[in-house]
Amino acid sequence: MDKRLRFMAELIEPLRVPPGTEVRLSRDHDPGYTGQVTRPKATARLADGVELMAEYQDRLAAQDTFGVLLVLQGIDAAGKDGIVKYVMSGVNPQVVEVRSFKQPSAEELNHDFLWRYQHALPGRGRIGIFNRSHYEEVLVVRVHSELLAAERMPAAAHDHGVWSRRYREINDWERYLVDNGIHVVKIMLNLSKREQAKRFLQRIDHPEKNWKFSSSDVRERRYWDDYQQAFAAMLSQTSTKWAPWYVVPADHKWFSRLATAAVLVTALDAIDPRYPAPDPADADQMAQVREELVAELGADS
Repeated sequence: MDKRLRFMAELIEPLRVPPGTEVRLSRDHDPGYTGQVTRPKATARLADGVELMAEYQDRLAAQDTFGVLLVLQGIDAAGKDGIVKYVMSGVNPQVVEVRSFKQPSAEELNHDFLWRYQHALPGRGRIGIFNRSHYEEVLVVRVHSELLAAERMPAAAHDHGVWSRRYREINDWERYLVDNGIHVVKIMLNLSKREQAKRFLQRIDHPEKNWKFSSSDVRERRYWDDYQQAFAAMLSQTSTKWAPWYVVPADHKWFSRLATAAVLVTALDAIDPRYPAPDPADADQMAQVREELVAELGADS
């Protein structure tokens, strides 16, 4: 194995949520964890990851058989936008699409809860990024029950089993995607409450960051414990063999970016996309054209 790939596989193994385990974030995952990696070392390793990703993405697009969906979930200020900016810096933007999901529209509320996410999936040969995702339906909707009421589901769907059903439906949907060639890569950015407060203060104190400030984000801090419980249940119930969760520590941006790149590169390596062999007729034509071009250049010299 390429030593760069070996490093990345070893880096992310402690971050993977084994399917079937019960997660408690405060016990199992330290938001400040960085392993044995130092910040200077992380800069070089991230460059390796970006380079590898560009290579894999080129082959993925050429093969046009598999697609990749990167799911980013995290509390406000966890660094999702920075992940997209820095981790995907070397990837061809023509084959990458980022989708952010805000409050659903009237049309979206008129459909099942997975409808708008299905319409945003990447095609074959492409990488799609969900900056927040279908997991909002078992996070923010679970914390704020009035949002569930706004979805106007049948009365029978509102009983005590609504969340277990949604976990099952999400797991089944993701398995369907993987079976059809769309690999699902899931990352939860695990930010501490203290670090979130620091980042909110930066948004207030630095004029160039004022545009990032939202009073609604601050209001959501009141529900911190509720969100931690919702995240723990989500991780416990939806980390599967075909689409496992990785809990990436987010207190240090340099580490979260490296770890995210490592998760994505490792997933692409597992797909192992290949450049397609040319059709025999095309190969013969290329050989003929090559001879003509070589002769033309020889004549010019």
